Amino acid sequence: MMRDWLHYTACGLDNVWLANGYSVKETKYGKGIAIDDVEGLHRLLAGHLIDKPGLLTGKEFRFLRVHLGLTQQGLGKLMGNLTENAVSLWERKDAVPAINDHWLRMHVIAKLKGSTRVADAIERIQTVERLIHQKYVVRGVDDRRRVDLVKSSELGRMAEA
Repeated sequence: MMRDWLHYTACGLDNVWLANGYSVKETKYGKGIAIDDVEGLHRLLAGHLIDKPGLLTGKEFRFLRVHLGLTQQGLGKLMGNLTENAVSLWERKDAVPAINDHWLRMHVIAKLKGSTRVADAIERIQTVERLIHQKYVVRGVDDRRRVDLVKSSELGRMAEA
């Protein structure tokens, strides 16, 4: 019965239901859901999407991009210096060009099959993005100064403290 299935939207897709592979737990904040083997579930969904007939929807494209561990900017660079805005538009407007749809599927296939060349290229993009999005923060005074590297996302929390 579908009423016993869990509507799994945490992956960003609206049409995924789990008949099993999860547990419901009571917490002090209410019911909590624990998904068994999320990585395996996402690999299964990715494998299904790469075999899907027709073009990917924007949400499906985003799911596969995230599955590769890439930001919109990183994927744009990997696809030949496309802008982050172009990738964002495809994902929001369900307007993924066929060539980019096929390109992304090929990279996901390579990742699922363990291609080291694709994995190395993606890792290089991820490393560059991490380096771009970190800042140097100098702490201390006079002889006791030190420099720490922090991600841009951590700067807001540091400013609040």
